Formats: sequence, C-alpha cells, structure tokens
Amino acid sequence: MNDSEPRDFIRKIIADDLESGKHTEIVTRFPPEPNGYLHIGHVMAICLDFGVAAENGGRTFLRLDDTNPGKESPEYVAAIKDDVHWLGFDWEDRLTHASDYFDRLYASAVQLIEQGVAYVDSLSAEEIRQYRGTLTEPGRNSPYRDRSIEENLDLFRRMYAGEFADGEHVLRAKIDMTSPNMNMRDPAIYRIRHVPHQNAGDKWCIYPMYDYAHGMSDAYEGITHSLCTLEFEDHRPLYDWFLDQLQPEHRPRQIEFSRLNLAYTITSKRKLKMLVDESIVSGWDDPRMPTISGMRRRGYPPQALREFVRRAGVTKKDKLIEMGALETCVRDVLGDAAPRRMAVLRPLKVVLTNYPEDRVELMEAMNHPANPDFGTRELPFSRELWIEQDDFMEDAPRKFFRLKPGGEVRLRSGYIIRCDEVVKNDRGDVIELRCSYDPDTRSGTGTSDRKVKGTIHWVSREHAVDASVRLYDRLFNDANPNAAEDVHSVLNENSLEVVAAKLEPSLADADEAVQFERLGYFCQDAQDSRPDALVFNRIVTLRDSWARLEKQALESQVS
Repeated sequence: MNDSEPRDFIRKIIADDLESGKHTEIVTRFPPEPNGYLHIGHVMAICLDFGVAAENGGRTFLRLDDTNPGKESPEYVAAIKDDVHWLGFDWEDRLTHASDYFDRLYASAVQLIEQGVAYVDSLSAEEIRQYRGTLTEPGRNSPYRDRSIEENLDLFRRMYAGEFADGEHVLRAKIDMTSPNMNMRDPAIYRIRHVPHQNAGDKWCIYPMYDYAHGMSDAYEGITHSLCTLEFEDHRPLYDWFLDQLQPEHRPRQIEFSRLNLAYTITSKRKLKMLVDESIVSGWDDPRMPTISGMRRRGYPPQALREFVRRAGVTKKDKLIEMGALETCVRDVLGDAAPRRMAVLRPLKVVLTNYPEDRVELMEAMNHPANPDFGTRELPFSRELWIEQDDFMEDAPRKFFRLKPGGEVRLRSGYIIRCDEVVKNDRGDVIELRCSYDPDTRSGTGTSDRKVKGTIHWVSREHAVDASVRLYDRLFNDANPNAAEDVHSVLNENSLEVVAAKLEPSLADADEAVQFERLGYFCQDAQDSRPDALVFNRIVTLRDSWARLEKQALESQVS
C-alpha cells in the first residue's frame, strides 16, 4: 500500500493495534468453504486478508473451512488453491483445514458441556425451528435443556461413536432463548452427519457448526484480526461468546466489511452451481462466470482484479459496483501490455483488381503503437484480402469514413484502396468488393502525401488462419440478478456469440493476450484451443458499450 494513500478503517485499526503494542505481529486468515469455486466477491477478501498482513510484515493462513462434508470436495480445494496463487498470493506453509482441529474442537465442546453451557437436544430440526421463535417473538427453552452434565456427556460421546442417526440429536450452546439476536438462541454446535469427509475420511460422524469452528480455529492459529463480510456482524456476539467460555491462549478480533457486489453478476455459490448443473454454462470456469477461474480463462489479468479491489475500497457500506469499473481495470492493464494484431471477425472478401495475382508483399506493422520497444512484425499482403463486413456500407451516410462504393480507405500498414464494384449473391447480400489500390501509398514509404480519413484492418485471404472466436457478454440482463425471484428470467440469451474469424498468421501460436486492432482484447482459450482448431475468447471490448445502460440500471436500484 502506498503510504500517501488514505487508510481504510480496517488498516487504521491494525495500525492502532500495532502502535499501542496490543499486537507485535499481524496474523490473518482467508477461510473459504470448499463447496464451490471462488468468485469475484472472494477477490476482495483475498486481497484484504493477505494484503494487510503483508503490508505489516505479518502472516496469512489459507484455511479450508471444511465443516460441511456433504457439499465439499477435493476438486473445490484444488481450485481454491489455484485461484489464490494465480491472484498473486502465497500462504507458504500455512495451508490448514478446519478439519485439522476436529479433535481440539471436540475436546472444547466437551469442556462446554462440563461447564454447563452446552447440552444435547433431542428435538427434531422442525421442532427446533418452532421453539426458536421469530424476530418479533422470543424462543422457548427445549424440554431437553436441563439435562444433567453427566447425561449430556454420555449422549455426546455416543453421538461421536456413531450410535445415533442423522438428526437424532444435536449439541447446542446454552445461551438465551429470548435474545433479540437470533444467533444467540441456543445455537447448534455439533450435528450428526454420517458422510465421509474430503480431508478427514470416515473418522467422524459428527461435525462442528461454522460459528463454533471458525472462531476457535482463529484462536488456535493465533489470528489477530478475523476479517469477515457484513453478514457476519450479527454472528460476532456468538463468536465472542465461545471465546469467553473457552478462554483460549490467543483471542482474535472479528471485524466486518462490506461485500464486493458486482452488477450483472450473482455470487451465490448455490446459484452458480445451479448454472453449472443445468448446463446453462459450460462449467465453473466458463468465461461468462464471475468465478476467478472463469475470469482467468477469459483472459483477465490478475493485476486487473487486484487493482479493481483497490479502487473499490474497504468500507462498511454495501455497494453494487458497475461491471464497467472492472472492465476498465482490465483495459488499463491490457492497453499497456497487449501487443496488437489483426483479425477479421465477420469476413468480407476484397479483390484488388490491379494487384498482380502471384505477388505477395511483406508489410511492416508495429506491435504496439505507443511503445516502440514492442518492435514490429511482417504481415503478408496479397491480391485477395478479408475486411470486416461492418467496414463497408453500400448506402453510407456522409460521415461514414470507411469503405463505400467509389470511396477510398487506407488499409492499416498497407495501401489506400478504392471500391470500384460491389458483387452480390442471388439474395442481394454483398459477398465481394472489387477494388483498386494505389501503389504509391504504401505505409511507411513516404512516396505519396495523399491522405484519406478512414483506416481499417485486414488480413490476407491466402495467408489467413481460421479460428473460432467467442464473443462474451454479460450473463444477465438485469443489473441486480440476485434480486430476481428466478435467475432464469434475467439470463442474457445473447451472452455468447461464436464467429468464424480470419486471423493474421502470427496468431496461430499466440500465447498471451493481444488486442485485435479496432475490435477488443482476446486470448486463446486455455482448454479448447488446439493447433488445428484455434479458439479465441474476447476478454473485453475496446470501449464500454454498456456504460449508459448500466448507469441507468444502477440509478434505478438506488431510487
């Protein structure tokens, strides 16, 4: 963090704790549950957890919160580790699991029973909900709340031994069934689940609840600042209650910050999994998904995501950020880093009638117009070319400065050409332009001072490389799809268009993000592209075509 930048409220708390001597080292943790892939909302947490520790010479744990074995898998664990590394962060030797502490958590639960502040409840799940009350009505004590310590210890040990079926008993904290905070109404600590665990195997059939395992795991690891999103603010009294009862050697402090909510995006893992399961997308790493793996496959640079988080800032106020803000960060990074190439997405054939049929010239083209250090490359130029269909208009308005009948245009790094004849098929579609070139106007030769207003890109038809290009757009039409009763109703049916494109030869082995001149930023698809069947993904357009619509949508959300 730049010392000249103002500190957010979390960094100020940490600075004050160090200055006062409360802590001499900052220790944080990033604790994702391995029940799905990480998404854009997690990027804020990752950057914050790892960032504040690194800025102060501290340490960060990557802890897998694997307390719900029925929904977790090694696939998700591997994806989480890959995503955190790709973002640029390293936990070194501090990879842990909540399941690493199952023995200690069980012993601490026994201690709570022995202290008379935990009991085994035999109500059904439905009965527990009924007894819990509502936001306006207090709860009622369970008829099993006053079991003796000996009976509770016996039942809990038998739960551990696997004597009972799922849901037959649950271990609960004995706090206050009349508390206005629903989380304090005798919350569950352990439940029975006869399910194999992705890390612990078949050893356990009882599993701790998140609110219990989270705080105690923080304590076991010596976490100083446990940073959570705002939905955990009402859980903080319970977090502190467990620490008060068990008095661990280290006492962490929970601090909440607002989630990073991105317009036209959902971040519910349940809903994202539904999109995958229903084949609405091709997988968790579909480039339209807001998952880190999806954004990586699409071609977003990790530094763009880190910069997006920095610009978004850390606050206590919930906010819905425009998708354009993220895409601007991507453009800012790629604008400097991506070499330029020529590609035609919707090809229209051009024949230069006065150009020799067997002639091929090599045109010198800059790899980056703003940075000579990128050097140049050679482009083959021949009698027959491909240009974009949109770069020709038969009945063009006065200020259309691309190709039109009788009009002239410059081919980038090539010649000035004039459209002499338009060829159409039986349906009246334009299928070919017959043009003539001016041999004295080759770019870079200085043999002619003749100028035209329009410049377009092109690809030699003989030397073009075929590719399938995927044009991605927002997955949803609604700025806040999370508010929709059914996300299917706000899906964007045009979120993916696939075109058969013609590329300049150098793109056959492109191994980095490039700018297709005048079209946007693209990269080869990491999974589907092969030497004999190239596939490119559009990372982002050159300009934000959604800006006006998105601003209006977000303003309507506020009003």
